[in-house]
Amino acid sequence: MADLSVDLGFLRLKNPVIAASGTFGYGLEFEPYLDLNRLGGFVVKGLYSVPREGNPPPRLVETPSGLINAIGLQGIGIKAFAQDILPRLSVYDTALIINVCGEHEEEYVEVVEFLNGEDGISAYELNISCPNIRQEGRCPALNPKTTYSTVKMVKQASRRPVITKLSPNVTNIGEIALSAQEAGSDALALVNTFLAMAIDAQTRQPKLTNVFGGLSGPAIKPIALRMVYQAVQTVSIPVIGMGGITSAEDAVEFMLAGAAAVEVGTANFIQPSATVNIIRGLQDYCRNQGIDRLDSIVGGLRKN
Repeated sequence: MADLSVDLGFLRLKNPVIAASGTFGYGLEFEPYLDLNRLGGFVVKGLYSVPREGNPPPRLVETPSGLINAIGLQGIGIKAFAQDILPRLSVYDTALIINVCGEHEEEYVEVVEFLNGEDGISAYELNISCPNIRQEGRCPALNPKTTYSTVKMVKQASRRPVITKLSPNVTNIGEIALSAQEAGSDALALVNTFLAMAIDAQTRQPKLTNVFGGLSGPAIKPIALRMVYQAVQTVSIPVIGMGGITSAEDAVEFMLAGAAAVEVGTANFIQPSATVNIIRGLQDYCRNQGIDRLDSIVGGLRKN
């Protein structure tokens, strides 16, 4: 069998497939459907310093080849996570990545400083890009200066590697990616969801109480792929690609564009075993292509 392992420099994964935050709960919810040990890693649902109810419903809308969500980062907070969830995840031999959230820079730091004292965590994924929290999707990742300052503060407080999750709702993803790298981020993850909305033609009202939400799923894959490719051309740190990945072929496309690993999100809602299906598909791809090491294809796009 081919070697599917990937080395991010600060973290070695048994394979490049990571379950994305917000679509995989705290990991425990997927125990009935798959062996978590099969995954390269998973990112738990975003954590604030305190519990958060999220946005009022309706907060999910299906669209052609996609899903708009305005969950609003509902979560149990860091203390309940450390007490009730983290000990149950310690039995798994896979990378556990914590999605770190904050209403302001100081809260991001507060979350990281608390979790620094807990065992079993591989890295932090700094969520500065969720489009359905602040009015009209505003977030730190829309601006290079706020990206830099937030990442810098968190990196200085962190005792673990920091992966910065970037927004696609910008005109120059390379500029934002470079700001995160210069602030000390160990890696980048992109893209988060695209700011979107849906309207009920009969009632003439927004379908989401929040009006705006984040579009994910296969509909965004071509744009996400382009932005990952552009980010890889700009920075020297590893890039984790995501956005509409539902198959092994999708994952391969992102790796050819330069992604060192991939995150699988909305596909988990469609098929709870999507991640392990993709891992099996990557083995098949390697066998069919005569590849011994999957990471040999990273950045291997052949231009015409």
